[in-house]
Amino acid sequence: MNRRVVVTGMGAITPIGNNVEEFFTAVKAGTCGIDFISSFPTDEYAVKLAAEVKNFNPKEYMDFKEAKRMERFSQFAIVAAKEAIEDSNIDLDKVDKERFGVIVGSGIGGIESIEKEEQKLLDKGPRRINPLFIPMIITNMAAGNVAIKFGAKGVCTNVVTACATGSHSIGEAYRSIKHGYSDLILAGGTEGSITPLAVAGFSSLTALSTSTDKNRASIPFDKDRDGFVMGEGAGILLLEDYDHAITRGAKIYAEVVGYGATCDAYHITSPSPDGQGAARAMKLAMEEAGITPAELSYINAHGTSTPLNDKFETESVKRAMGEKAYSIPISSTKSMIGHLLGAAGAVEAIVCVKAITDGFIPATIGLNTQDEECDLDYVPGVGREVANLSYTMSNSLGFGGHNATLIFKNLEV
Repeated sequence: MNRRVVVTGMGAITPIGNNVEEFFTAVKAGTCGIDFISSFPTDEYAVKLAAEVKNFNPKEYMDFKEAKRMERFSQFAIVAAKEAIEDSNIDLDKVDKERFGVIVGSGIGGIESIEKEEQKLLDKGPRRINPLFIPMIITNMAAGNVAIKFGAKGVCTNVVTACATGSHSIGEAYRSIKHGYSDLILAGGTEGSITPLAVAGFSSLTALSTSTDKNRASIPFDKDRDGFVMGEGAGILLLEDYDHAITRGAKIYAEVVGYGATCDAYHITSPSPDGQGAARAMKLAMEEAGITPAELSYINAHGTSTPLNDKFETESVKRAMGEKAYSIPISSTKSMIGHLLGAAGAVEAIVCVKAITDGFIPATIGLNTQDEECDLDYVPGVGREVANLSYTMSNSLGFGGHNATLIFKNLEV
């Protein structure tokens, strides 16, 4: 059984907007959500900047007791899922809850609580540890909390593939619905790990930008790029069987038509230099979608702003697209919101859907001097109004060599 899968609801918490409309309006404006870290002192840190979520008070979205039982990444997931449900106008009382699932992942989970409780253990001893410590930190609790909140009794899974988490979660949800195992699934990723230990860890890995100029920190494909900027937030899509959506009169944003998942099997942090793994993910997604590179209207790149990623991802796009690579607009919205780790692919999937619905290709802001080895059309500086985008593609590449590609279709083409 092969069923059509559509997007009928979306929710987002990002560094430039705490709902989808705010977020994409800021994307269109080329807003930079990066600034000096406010959540902890960075005097001893080489890294000073991050893309933090602003003005987020969980008590505005849920009661105090509920919020207190959740880590930040789970709170983000609940809020984004709630927006997606409300956006879809679905009546959950009329849904078969056993065919309603949740696939929401987090790359790191509750690292903030790990840090706090470890310090408490050292200072006050083992009896003072929060009884909910373990349920708060484990990465599957974003999916678990969302399922509990909305009564989803179908598949409930937590995909963890580092920076590809959000995309793999959406891809696996797509396959579950396509092959008849589910009718609708809340799918995406969430992350809340701008913490002292996490920033120190990524900094020690020399993965983060040490720039103190927020407009020159996350600059994908630029010759002067020196690392990524950590971000946080969540993106959740409500994916639904097409017939199920039509029967209830749902508005449909776009159709999910392709998903590719591969591994480089090369290195724990670096993408493969030949770009073959990511290229195969793109080819597999296009094969499933039944399209050629000439039909792609836009690619949202992984585009982290690290020297190796941007160079090797450029190579992978050329391998997958051939000569057409030079005529497909490509951009990295990480230039605006930083790298949301496990949530990145999900928020970028929302960008790909909104690009279709709004007829707008986002810019890669801050791209001033294009690297000679990154020689494609990265939409520098200013986004483009484009009528009738047909197919949009989102790429995610995770530590460990995990590659994920998603393709979305405009139903009007």
